[in-house]
Amino acid sequence: MLRRLFIIAWVFCIAACVVRAEGDAAMKITSRAFGPGQLIPVKYTGDGDDKSPPLAFANVPSGAKTLALIVDDPDAPTPQPWVHWVIFNIPASAAGLPEAEPHKGKLIEPAGATQGVNSWPSDNLGYRGPAPPRGHGVHHYHFKLYALDTSLNLEPGITKDDLLDAMKNHILAETELIGAYERP
Repeated sequence: MLRRLFIIAWVFCIAACVVRAEGDAAMKITSRAFGPGQLIPVKYTGDGDDKSPPLAFANVPSGAKTLALIVDDPDAPTPQPWVHWVIFNIPASAAGLPEAEPHKGKLIEPAGATQGVNSWPSDNLGYRGPAPPRGHGVHHYHFKLYALDTSLNLEPGITKDDLLDAMKNHILAETELIGAYERP
């Protein structure tokens, strides 16, 4: 009898876990400009207009207060991945980021979003697109989105490392979109 009750409880537990997993969709980041693993159009690179691509967010956890985004290139011939974009305090309700975000510390759209610095030695606030060394092959650009349980009390112009330190113990979910680019 005890064994039978255990089996029934186990079956109900598995059924509950399956229903919960189907209801909790994973957070996603997408772009209408390029798909996962696809080439980033020249328009969004250093060889084009150097505009930030449009991004869309889905399935942000209900407990999230803000989002943060880091874009970097681990294929860069540098000791650390080359940073292309640091942006945080994006409202959790934001559906995404529009194309061509301005190079300002505080953004109007989405309200409250704040930008950090990229790896360029100058003109380094906000997004700078792919510009790998010629002949270096295909590089992969990781658009990493983080859902946070808090707003971050940080100034514009912070570094990727500053942001990562501030996010410790506040990350509810994370996801990424990887695009590719090879310089002609």
